[in-house]
Amino acid sequence: MKQSLRIWLDAARPKTLPLALVSILTGSVLAYSTQQFSFAVALLAFLTATLLQILSNLANDYGDAVKGTDNEQRLGPMRAIQSGEVTQADMKHAIIINVLLTIASGLALVLYALDSLHSILAFIGLGVLAIIAAIAYTVGNKPYGYVGLGDISVFIFFGLLGVAGTYFLHTGVVAPSLVLPAIGCGLLAVAVLNINNMRDIENDEVCGKRTVAVRLGQKKAKQYHTILLVGALLAFIVYLLLQPGPVWISLPFLLSMLVVYKHGKAVWMAEQPAQIAPMMPVIVKCSLVTNLLFAVVVIAQTLVS
Repeated sequence: MKQSLRIWLDAARPKTLPLALVSILTGSVLAYSTQQFSFAVALLAFLTATLLQILSNLANDYGDAVKGTDNEQRLGPMRAIQSGEVTQADMKHAIIINVLLTIASGLALVLYALDSLHSILAFIGLGVLAIIAAIAYTVGNKPYGYVGLGDISVFIFFGLLGVAGTYFLHTGVVAPSLVLPAIGCGLLAVAVLNINNMRDIENDEVCGKRTVAVRLGQKKAKQYHTILLVGALLAFIVYLLLQPGPVWISLPFLLSMLVVYKHGKAVWMAEQPAQIAPMMPVIVKCSLVTNLLFAVVVIAQTLVS
């Protein structure tokens, strides 16, 4: 029993789960700044986002195994099917169970948070799209992750829709001011994917997985990574500076620049994909720390104003 639990816990890739949570955190904190925060909505949104991330991870495991991308040349952690501890049939069953759990959690969230039938149907539609996107990244005859569209999907779902959707579930409206934090969240989420793709760039190219990193090449992929990091920080900083109140309240956010700079420098100095491999938990930490510091500053601004 313990062995089985460990296998499926590893398959869920818990180290990647903060990626799903930061946009929910940011959207919820921004709702709090308008005095329209709901703890129940935040909790259900966190649960639904976590299940979606796990679904994406399981589907990724299955899709890459079927296509032979998960092989002995791959530099990332050993995946469940690749290790031989989980069969493709078992993974299919796990994906189906996860889809059902995600639907149940998502429906509970939408029905609790929203009153308008139009809004409920719209969010159900977005939920269906999110489930399809999570699966279709590597699964199917034409997975979009294999043609370099993963970055766009991550930016939309983990940035724009994640932040704006969460805010709407709390408040019932979408404010133009959400654009900058949503962009910041989205760019950091893409940076996480880019590290994953730079790590696997050689094996992905051989297997025909044409990610953005493969299309750009290692050097330009590093430049792209720098643009993602700088763009994310600028989006958050500009938003904070535009808020009323003393500028000194925003100073704690500058700590995120140290964490991001250290990571960005390490990426530039890496000469081989193998040197990129240990950076996956680091970029996840960068995203989490940046969003947490942003949340702290937004809460402080709210309390002072």
